[in-house]
Amino acid sequence: MDTILWVLLGGAVVGLLGKFIAPGDRDNIPLWLTVLCGIGGMLIGNWAYAQVFDPETARIDWWRHTWQVVTAAILVMLAAGITGATGPSRR
Repeated sequence: MDTILWVLLGGAVVGLLGKFIAPGDRDNIPLWLTVLCGIGGMLIGNWAYAQVFDPETARIDWWRHTWQVVTAAILVMLAAGITGATGPSRR
């Protein structure tokens, strides 16, 4: 149960950070989709980081978290593009 809670909380934080750094207006995707993008960013970012660097560290690994947030930002952009939620139109 603790793992599920940490994944949801971490997914929300990573998803919101990814939404914040994603270029353009990405505010129209719902919170649940942002959390899913954050969870995906955590999982895919961890996997990609482990493929390039040594994932075993005794302290906070800021590079791994950076990879997670950047991956979440990419997923937010993809989700916004798929759902058509790219923000208000500017005419």
